[in-house]
Amino acid sequence: MAVAPRVVVVGSFNQDHVWTATRLPLPGETLAGRHASGPGGKGFNQAVAAARAGANTAFICALGADDAGELARSLAARDGIALHAQTVDAPTGSAGIFVDAGGANSIVVGPGANAGLSARFVGAQGAAIATARVLLAQLESPADAVAAALRLARAAGATSMLNPAPADAATTPDLLALSDILTPNETEFAALLARHVDQAIDPAVVATLDDETLHRLCRRLLPHGRVVLTMGAAGCFASFPDAAAQRDGSIGPRGCLRLAAEPAQARDSTGAGDAFNGALAAALATDATAPFAGQLRFANRYAALSTERHGAALAMPTRADVAARFGA
Repeated sequence: MAVAPRVVVVGSFNQDHVWTATRLPLPGETLAGRHASGPGGKGFNQAVAAARAGANTAFICALGADDAGELARSLAARDGIALHAQTVDAPTGSAGIFVDAGGANSIVVGPGANAGLSARFVGAQGAAIATARVLLAQLESPADAVAAALRLARAAGATSMLNPAPADAATTPDLLALSDILTPNETEFAALLARHVDQAIDPAVVATLDDETLHRLCRRLLPHGRVVLTMGAAGCFASFPDAAAQRDGSIGPRGCLRLAAEPAQARDSTGAGDAFNGALAAALATDATAPFAGQLRFANRYAALSTERHGAALAMPTRADVAARFGA
């Protein structure tokens, strides 16, 4: 008998092309470097992370009828991910990634088949979504398809997580209303504040803001739900609504919590945010009653470890890897 998924990820699969050089190129500049290719896409990265972090995982996506689409199918099977793929008349998505010697990156994504994921196809996956404890989505897929998934999750009583990435994607009020947990990075957080609460803020200063200020901004952005802000080397910050904070003593009386980044010898930060999201979804799904601070710490450690490896989906560690490095 197949084991029911506890994490369902709705999102993108891309064939990544990664160029590594001593630094990122300037406009108009050509640099010598190294090239590698492998699987990626925010959705697939997060699905692999959730599976390797210990959750039974399903992945809903759109693929082209091409070699990259077949790669997605074989890799999902290898990691035990239940794949629900819509085949569309477009090439499988792709991404060009530039990485410098310190692990920083710049990325351009060609959506390809990802843009064809339909709300109708997602709606037909209701049986799979009904088995989820956590549904995780991002914005490299059409907004109506993402909204359909979040509605099904809400109807099934699952926790809905929205990673509002990339920052230039249109996060609608409807998507925010359907999200129980929102997980932006600093750039995405600033974009959301500008779009939804008319608050201008420089992404570069987000991590320097005090807890009270960050908490207040999070409450304005998502009054009903949790906001988990990822800040790279500055760690992460979580903000709870008051009622939820009172039920979880690990967060503290102010309803917010900041964790420092875990120590890591970063080689490639590509996919680190996806690693965090997938690991957090897995932690929430595998033990929903555990203190949120502990679940957040696991995701923080998982993301840190992912940066010590090159690549995106294939760089995701296992739960055992995290325990070996950081302890239980």
